[in-house]
Amino acid sequence: MKKILVTGGCGYIGSHTIVDLVENGFEVISVDNNSRSSSRILEGVEKITGKKVKNYKVDLCNFDDTYAIFQENEDIAGIIHFAAYKAVGESVEQPLMYFENNLQSLINLLKCVQEFDIPHFVFSSSCTVYGNPDKTPVTESTPPKPAESPYGYTKQMGEQIINEYAKANSTRCILLRYFNPVGAHPTTLIGELPIGKPANLVPAITQTAIGKLPLMTVYGTDYNTRDGSCVRDFIHVCDIAHAHTLALQFLINGKNKKKCEVFNLGTGNGVTVLEAIQAFEKVSGVKLNYVLGPRRPGDVISIYANNDYARSSLGWDIKFGLEDMMATAWKWEQKIKNDQQFYQSKATGLN
Repeated sequence: MKKILVTGGCGYIGSHTIVDLVENGFEVISVDNNSRSSSRILEGVEKITGKKVKNYKVDLCNFDDTYAIFQENEDIAGIIHFAAYKAVGESVEQPLMYFENNLQSLINLLKCVQEFDIPHFVFSSSCTVYGNPDKTPVTESTPPKPAESPYGYTKQMGEQIINEYAKANSTRCILLRYFNPVGAHPTTLIGELPIGKPANLVPAITQTAIGKLPLMTVYGTDYNTRDGSCVRDFIHVCDIAHAHTLALQFLINGKNKKKCEVFNLGTGNGVTVLEAIQAFEKVSGVKLNYVLGPRRPGDVISIYANNDYARSSLGWDIKFGLEDMMATAWKWEQKIKNDQQFYQSKATGLN
């Protein structure tokens, strides 16, 4: 079994990807300082896979501690790098924190990749690199516009850093541009655990529906879209997770044509915020308490993916529809509401 290091392995997409990697025969170790996650999520990973995954509670911005992980694991065959701050609104309010955390951690990691000659590197990028595109759907060759938030800029800069690194080194890299991951594992043993008030739409929906939040706000109703709200490409987290396994296999099998490849990970369907709320109300039977509010700084108006390249090159396919996404997210919210251990970690950030 090839050993894969997953950074941010206790996080939302990271934990689901660990499950997919293990189910496809990889050995996995995690590094996550749990500043935005709970190590308890790995208990769910173990229940699903039957494998206990070791997590190093290390801040990747600390080079010496990061280096020590590689010294202890000299047989790492690949890295999937998720670890980063990801809240658009928070990045607008605290840009320096985002630039320091997201870029310094990446640089430290790549220094170790170079030192220990790690052959394969997969980066968690984002559709925010496209900014507000002139037309949709976007392809991997769509010219990027200025990012709408410091978070988006960290992803643009991260991609540039990795591209330049790949030119000068033997490591083969893949940049995966996610659109909007939502939902939870069908077992409801793992899912999204936002600390504090959620910054993303679906956790805000489910927390409002269950009563944790008194109401939610739809930010912006005067955009040039079908119903005036923003358009997003929602994709189930398990579909996103499997793409990472396929990306690693793609690199390991030498199928890459370039030293650094890029793939869009979205369904290809644009859904408005109000349509997403309607889909949730349909599958849950709950009428959501929400209000219409002004536009929010940092939000892109409309973006969804052309995913042809990922489908044809990686053999990737979409298994979950929008109602599946909402149904699994709702089941997960109900589960953690009744599971005090998870609920406390979710509410307070305890690990």
